[in-house]
Order: sequence, then C-alpha cells, then structure tokens
Amino acid sequence: MIRVSDLDKTLHLFCHVLGFKEVRRHESEKGRFTLVFLCASGDEYNSQTKSPVVELTYNWPSEKGEVENYTNGRNFGHLAYSVDNIYDVCEKLLHHKVQINRPPRDGRMAFFKTPDGISIELLQSGDALEPKLPWSEMSNIGDW
Repeated sequence: MIRVSDLDKTLHLFCHVLGFKEVRRHESEKGRFTLVFLCASGDEYNSQTKSPVVELTYNWPSEKGEVENYTNGRNFGHLAYSVDNIYDVCEKLLHHKVQINRPPRDGRMAFFKTPDGISIELLQSGDALEPKLPWSEMSNIGDW
C-alpha cells in the first residue's frame, strides 16, 4: 500500500504511463478515503489467481479542504517490478516528463519517483540488457 495525495496524477503514472490496470476500487464516505487496487500489465486478477496488486490509498481532503502531504516513511519505502525492456520503459517515463533518478546504466535496474516521492524500482526481466547510450553515461539525480 502507498498513500497518495493526488489520486489522478498517481493513476495517470501507473495506468497510462506504466500500463497497470485498475482492478478494484472502494470509496468510504464515512472514512473519507478511496482505495484503488492495481495489477501489473500482463497479470490477470480475479478471485482465483490472486495476482499481486498495488493498493493506492487516497485520504480525502479535510472538511477545510486541506490535503495530507506525506513524507517518506509515512507513505512507503519503494516498490519494485520487472519489465520486458527497461530502456523502453525509461524512455516512456522521460517522454511523460518523469525524472529517472537512477538510470539503467547496467541494463538491469532503474529508479524513479511517483508524484508523492515514492521510489519505484524497475528491474529488467531475465538477463540484463547490454549497456546502451545514453543510459550508460547518465548520472544519478537526487536520491532514490
């Protein structure tokens, strides 16, 4: 589970950029929160398979309109998931103006952050890809 302060921005990143699918949603008027469950592209989610899901927790603004600003530690550590081609996924992230904090210099691993500053680790499925420009020469940016 990760807590998010802007559900729309986070859903855009996970669903439209990274290809996750929303599989379930629960809204609690009394508790003033929305839970959205996402599975990775290629995973089937149903009551029999129980594919892994990411739970996004969105706590609604207070009655005064204040939105919770989560700091690292209150929201999560990091998620990791495998991708078929780490270079293609990182290129897509850059196209959507998502900063790559740790580029896939080794063809194996990269990190970026969600709109709430949560680190997401990308891992190349199977063997690492051959190092490739410009990734092999990129430096780390910030923390991850």
